[in-house]
Amino acid sequence: MNLLGPFEALTAEPFETSWRSPSNIAFVKYWGKKGHQLPANPSLSMTLKNCFTETRLSFSVGTSHPGVELFLNGLRQEKFAAKIEAYLRSLESLSWLAKVHVRIDTHNTFPHGTGIASSASGLSAFALGLTDYLFHLSGVKVDFFRTASYLSRLASGSASRSVYGGFVSWGDESDFYASSIPVHPELAHLRDSVLVVSGDEKTVSSTAGHGRMSEHPYASARFAQARTNYHRTRAALTAGDLSEVGAVLESEALSLHAMMLTAPSAFTLLKPKTLAAIDMIWAFRRETQLPLYFTLDAGPNLHLIYPESSQHKIRTFISHELAPLAESVIDDECGEGPVKC
Repeated sequence: MNLLGPFEALTAEPFETSWRSPSNIAFVKYWGKKGHQLPANPSLSMTLKNCFTETRLSFSVGTSHPGVELFLNGLRQEKFAAKIEAYLRSLESLSWLAKVHVRIDTHNTFPHGTGIASSASGLSAFALGLTDYLFHLSGVKVDFFRTASYLSRLASGSASRSVYGGFVSWGDESDFYASSIPVHPELAHLRDSVLVVSGDEKTVSSTAGHGRMSEHPYASARFAQARTNYHRTRAALTAGDLSEVGAVLESEALSLHAMMLTAPSAFTLLKPKTLAAIDMIWAFRRETQLPLYFTLDAGPNLHLIYPESSQHKIRTFISHELAPLAESVIDDECGEGPVKC
């Protein structure tokens, strides 16, 4: 599928736009690829509100130096600029972009490269700005967010889900872009307290981790498990069954990290304090019967998922018992998606 047909023969002109795009936390994980940036299994995520990237794009033409300049928190980033430039070159049907200069000014509200999906928020914010530019030049009026999801997916699979608010799936309706999914009203406002055990950048990138699944001895079993968990989670979200959602959340998190531990050239992104916090969460849930669950992306930092109705007692536990294990705690919740700013 190619959604870029309407944009293949445009005439570039100067343009500026700014987008704020959120991170997301995957309830069912995407870990392993097929083809060109296509998922080996469907995934499902909750879009966040307070963990976001804000990005300003300035497009100019007729310059002697077409390409990309990128500034993160005001500091020039050559490595990230090269990645964005390579991404733009990969959009072969939009060859006219090779003559455009793009300046990117971006910042996050959370630590970069620590497993809180900064690639999802950062690359979706860029893709939304690029989509805005394409629609401005072409006059196209429909499917803005589907196009943004398609472009985001080509940069980072998880970014395809960040262009929508609420709960989002990718790899079920389509492998090429993500889609919003309905959930029971009681689960539409879940909370997520992010326990930042370590703000250090990951020792193994998600891209490298995905690559190791191609030769993983348990890959086929993992993909089958994820497909089953995807359908379990969608059914539970529709029914409002948080205990079933929570069971999948924790199973998916541990399975993801088990794949790292058993991969060719095995590695771990977990920290001792990550495991200590998991033990404390399990003990708290046994003792109180309160619906507090955890999940992890590809990093050591725990996402603590719980309902709005139980937030007072649970946040007291987090602040008194879990916070001492962490560098910081980011209080977040289900969000409504990106905004132009």
